[in-house]
Amino acid sequence: MQGIEEIKKQAFDLACGYESQYGCCSQCVLAALKDTVGGEKISDSVFLSATGLGAGLAGAGYSCGALTGGIMALSCFKGRERSNFSDPDGKRFDTFRMARKLVDRFEAEYGVNGGDCSAVQTRLLGRSFDIVRGSREEFLAAGGHDIGYCPTVCGKSAVWVIEILDEEGLL
Repeated sequence: MQGIEEIKKQAFDLACGYESQYGCCSQCVLAALKDTVGGEKISDSVFLSATGLGAGLAGAGYSCGALTGGIMALSCFKGRERSNFSDPDGKRFDTFRMARKLVDRFEAEYGVNGGDCSAVQTRLLGRSFDIVRGSREEFLAAGGHDIGYCPTVCGKSAVWVIEILDEEGLL
């Protein structure tokens, strides 16, 4: 059986590779986590539902897709189910607490409030890009899909999710 460090490295490499090749940070993080620790916890429907979250929510540069994808993954492990919507045990609050750990790591790493995609892009690439409304080519030319930029953000998010899941005894 793989140790946690090997799993984290594999998730990092997968998330980086997926983002470099396919884009959509939210899905890249979810795919890397599904392929390493998520198994059946992260369904294809969850992956599908993350499509519109890429590039900061539909390309608008708001919340970073690597962060939202990571929070979706955490929720798959501990979130409340539709059949338990009333949530008398407070699973949603446990999930909020775990998700806040991920937000805190984003803020500490990138110095941005709440994992703001435009601010992360500006910090890493010198400016932000609206890839839906005309600056996709500029984003690509600036190296947005190169290691050290968005792929690395995805890789770190996947690693942080695994660390949080491990801390919580969910792996």
